[in-house]
Amino acid sequence: MTARIYVVLVRPKEDGNVGAVARVARNFGADRLILVAPRARIGPTARRRAMGGLPLLAGAARKRTFAAAVAGADLVVGTTDVSTGRSNAYLRRSMSPERLGELVRSLEGRLALVFGPEDNGLSREELARCDLIVHIPARRDAPTLNLSHAAAIVLYAVHRARGPEDPETTPAPEVLELNGPEKELLLARLAVLAERTGYPAHKRRGLILLVRRVLGRATPTEAEHRMLLGLLKSTERALDRGESRGRGKR
Repeated sequence: MTARIYVVLVRPKEDGNVGAVARVARNFGADRLILVAPRARIGPTARRRAMGGLPLLAGAARKRTFAAAVAGADLVVGTTDVSTGRSNAYLRRSMSPERLGELVRSLEGRLALVFGPEDNGLSREELARCDLIVHIPARRDAPTLNLSHAAAIVLYAVHRARGPEDPETTPAPEVLELNGPEKELLLARLAVLAERTGYPAHKRRGLILLVRRVLGRATPTEAEHRMLLGLLKSTERALDRGESRGRGKR
């Protein structure tokens, strides 16, 4: 994805939130911050909260109207704390941040991510101007997120859509490659060891099944499999030595 990302805050009322949004916008690669008729005084609190996003905050554009703020965007994405579900009372269906990330993965152009004011969000008229609507699922008794938290979730989803090949992103967690043969070898050796140590025969099948489930949840790496195998081999060698000494004393 090579889209330019504009974060648009409509009538924000808390300067700390504006600063915090500037920070996460910088974290996740937004190109510009636009403030529509801000009610917040963008002062020291906003600057402290911005941290590394201070350049975005300092260069934020100010617009009088929503229409002016999104006029240059190729795709306008509004956010709402209302889940439209299957209701026909709304102009369109909302989507999750993850779905938005998938949708914009291959886009080029200017993407405007629009967040409404802290007290009542975007109006119906403003949502009607948006091309897409995103809703962040939350508890029914507390569906509204803090402005900066909502921005962080949506921006993260869009950022991840850029993919691991983006040279400007930090590395994602290591991809773990499953290794079935190593796992089966480990389970086979464990079965042999259970027999040699006198583990009750009627419990062995359950033991192997239990360990299989544990390994399935843990998804160990190849190196971790090999370390466990090494432990089993060492135990088997110790048993062999003990048996040899026992035979020598006879």
